[in-house]
Amino acid sequence: MKNLSEASALARLQREKAALQSHIKVNYEPGARDCRVCPTPGVCCTDAHFVNVHITRLEAVAMRETLRRTPRLDDAARRAVYARARLAVERYHLRALTAAGDTYAQTYSCPLFAPGVGCLVHARAKPAPCIQHACYDNWEEMPPVRLQWRAERRVELLNEKTYGAAWAWLPTPLWLTLIDPDGDGAELARLARVWGARRTAPTTTPNNAARRAPDGKGRRRRRSLPVIAAR
Repeated sequence: MKNLSEASALARLQREKAALQSHIKVNYEPGARDCRVCPTPGVCCTDAHFVNVHITRLEAVAMRETLRRTPRLDDAARRAVYARARLAVERYHLRALTAAGDTYAQTYSCPLFAPGVGCLVHARAKPAPCIQHACYDNWEEMPPVRLQWRAERRVELLNEKTYGAAWAWLPTPLWLTLIDPDGDGAELARLARVWGARRTAPTTTPNNAARRAPDGKGRRRRRSLPVIAAR
């Protein structure tokens, strides 16, 4: 049931993300390595072998609004972000619907990373897996996955209240192409009809934290962007 305006949902989403970022920064980041001295800056965002963070429709809109408002980007730089997103969709064959029904098997290089700048939506629209991501020397100092699950559950509920069934968890580059301000919106409209016909409860769609697979040792591991344990 849709009962929340997009503007209200965006404001609530930002508050939720800000709270998660503050919690991670205070309680867990002191145990992580400093990204500013990383020998390979941005590799965790651009390594197409394992990055498969998924976002929702509302998060994509938040990213679009952040890109639109930030003074760090001129029009050409903004268009470059969407161009990189389209290139990622084509290069890594990202699709909203796959034969296996599992978009989490699709990995990519994130178009939101800019060399010398970092994540272009870091302060206002960063996905929960990316908020939790850092390099830790000790596994016990890492943020527990339940924090990400709780955050993404709240995101799911906001999307359901805002869009009903007309959304899904999709790779970040794909969502950016769907909400591109210079696009015609036709593909998003088509997918919204498909989603509405296939399911009645968007929250049945697995989120990043819920996508896990056996690691062969009786445990479960996440299939979203990992928090790297540096050696």
